[in-house]
This record gives sequence, structure tokens and C-alpha cells, in this order.
Amino acid sequence: MSVDSVRQPPSGPRAELKRHAIVRAARELFLRDGFGVGMDAIAAEAAVSKVTVYNHFGSKEGLFTAVITSALDEPLGNASSVTLEGLAEAEDLRAALVDAARAWVHAVRTNEDVTALRNLVAAEQHRFPELGRAWQGHGPEGHHPAVAGALRTLADQGRLVIPDLEAAIIQLYALLVFPHMVFSTYGTHIEDDLTDRLIVGGVDMFLGYYGPRDAPSARI
Repeated sequence: MSVDSVRQPPSGPRAELKRHAIVRAARELFLRDGFGVGMDAIAAEAAVSKVTVYNHFGSKEGLFTAVITSALDEPLGNASSVTLEGLAEAEDLRAALVDAARAWVHAVRTNEDVTALRNLVAAEQHRFPELGRAWQGHGPEGHHPAVAGALRTLADQGRLVIPDLEAAIIQLYALLVFPHMVFSTYGTHIEDDLTDRLIVGGVDMFLGYYGPRDAPSARI
């Protein structure tokens, strides 16, 4: 059953509460039982009907995508005043972005659910190819709206020059977050000192490429 493109999900405060309850329940059951868990079980755990689950997410693939997005966005939301919302008002964008990156990377490194969900995809994709298809039609901007919004705002202000937002989002993740996700897959831990060097260097690379060409390249 898939109605993602046919029906708009419910809206309003009550619907939002139900949506959060469904995502929380699905996250717990996916991590406990794998992607094969039934939608009936997820609905029961969330104390809603199965119809409500489908009304909100359209399919199990859509729900799983929402679970992944929620897990990745949590580090941003937990310290949003540091990580994203303050960037547009920061006098020193580089210093603010370094602080934001430190908070973001620390949260991702210590978020066990992000690691577990990534491992779930790797372990079960051969049995459930729909896990991979769940990402189709949702580019980086759709998966990471908080990052997209922050970069778009900075571009609108003229503080960054971003002709390709989709590429910029992937590049920011590649510089700051992906090294830790990739290394942890192989059981390798990046030490704190190297982590900070990667963060500072990654911010300099990103701003060096996307900063206005007449902007000074201050370093700390």
C-alpha cells in the first residue's frame, strides 16, 4: 500500500503529536525487530490505527525515511541555537560555523541510534531492497531540511554563494559528519584531536569554496 503521492498527510497540532508518536514507535521497533516489523505492530505501539499510520506516511518505506530523517535531525534540534539558528545573525560566520560543527559532530558521534539505523540498512538491504528505494525522490534537501534552510538563508544574505544547494549539503556532510559514520562502520574511532582538526579544516574548505570571493580568509 503506497499513497505517498496521492494524499497529503494530516496537519495541525493533534496530527503532529500523532506523527511524532508513530515515528518514536517505529524507531524503537525497527531497531529492535528490523525492517520486517509489521505496520500493525507499529500502530499498536503508537496507540493509533494502521490507517492513521498510512495517512501520515503512505508506506513503510515512507515511515522508515521519516525515522532516519528524525534521527539525523535530532543533533541539530538539540542545540539549534548553537548549530543553525544563530548562523544567520553571527557577526563572525566562520567562528559560529566552527562552534556549530563541533556541537553537531559531537552529537552525531554519540548518537547510538544513528549508528544502529545505518547498520540496519546495511544488514537488511539485501532482504528488503525497498530500504534503498525509500530514499529515491528525496534529495539531500528533503532529508536534511534544517541544513538546507540554514544554507539557503546564508545564501540569501549574500554571506555564501551556493549555486547548487543539493551538492553543498552533501559536501558539508562529507566534510563534517561522514568521516565519523564511515570509520565507525569499520570499528575505528577518530580521536578527539583529529576530530577537531577535521572540523576546523572542513569549515575552512567549505567557506573557502562557497564564501564570497571578496571575503577575507581569516583563520584561527
